[in-house]
Amino acid sequence: MPAADRATQEAAFRRAGLPLFIDDRRAARDVWTRALPVLSLVFFVEVLGAVDLDFTWLENLATLTAGLAILVGSFAVINRLRRRPALALPDTVGPVELGAFVVVPALLPLVLNGQTTSAVVTAAANLLLLALLYGVIGFGLVYIVVWTGRRLLGQLAVSLQLAVRAVPLLLLFSVVLFVNTEMWQVFSDMPDATLIATVLLLTTLGAGFIAVRLPREVATLEEQVGAGPPLDPRQRINVGLVMFVSQALQVLVVSAAIGGFFLVFGTLTISDDVIESWIGHGSHRIVRLDLLGIDARVSRELLRVSTAIAALSGLYYSIAVLTDGTYREEFLTELTAEMRSSFQQRADYLKSLAR
Repeated sequence: MPAADRATQEAAFRRAGLPLFIDDRRAARDVWTRALPVLSLVFFVEVLGAVDLDFTWLENLATLTAGLAILVGSFAVINRLRRRPALALPDTVGPVELGAFVVVPALLPLVLNGQTTSAVVTAAANLLLLALLYGVIGFGLVYIVVWTGRRLLGQLAVSLQLAVRAVPLLLLFSVVLFVNTEMWQVFSDMPDATLIATVLLLTTLGAGFIAVRLPREVATLEEQVGAGPPLDPRQRINVGLVMFVSQALQVLVVSAAIGGFFLVFGTLTISDDVIESWIGHGSHRIVRLDLLGIDARVSRELLRVSTAIAALSGLYYSIAVLTDGTYREEFLTELTAEMRSSFQQRADYLKSLAR
């Protein structure tokens, strides 16, 4: 295949959020080497982890100098083991370099001033950064989000059809929660960290409901399209990630719309006197507006309760997505039609490479 044609087809796979459809894609060359500037910057910035506020500026300067010497020395040793010049930039990044990225910066605060906690946090943060970079570069997470965003309006039409079928129960569920005294008592005075943890818990549960059927859906999609050789495990993960982000973004938009509705509804209908009778004290006003003679107030308590209802509605919607067979058929039919071209391009692409 001419190099220009191959580059064009591989760019199309990336735009579709399917970079693992590219033949002979290797993490060392195509993921970690592209992430090398970010890894290098973080690697050298983390020498600041050796700083101790109890030290004098002269002691900290000496510590930073020693830390920088350790980083540069480690870099040189790895290069020599790879039979490269001591200060040469690596052309590939493999397990040795990734291990050094995690371990060496974590050793600095431990060796230089005995900060065990800082060492553990640094190592964990570096592992998390590697996972994030692999998701963004290796699985094309940014391209997946962009591709999903372009087709979001079409997805919302499908979401509206499900919402219309589920509206009696959904309305009953949301309104009963919103005018429930216990709901306001629980969430209005809840500490910020607890509220965030609760929303994250509900979000995680919703994501779990979406993810639980993905392996079956990927297999169904591959069977329906039926173009090209079978996908390998990494390619199936890539396709599943596209489907997961597509559905998760849809649930997120619906949840945000529900939260916004109750925020506006509560601003217009729930007075301070009612809130005080529910929670035992006056509300903490954030914004006050005079709209055509209506005293509209946005309070911290209203914002908290609306956020909680949005999270609960998102969980409910995720379950509905999982259990509503008609919705799943509509969604998969639409997604199959849009991804069919990518599967067909992959089949043609692999045939051209095999010639």
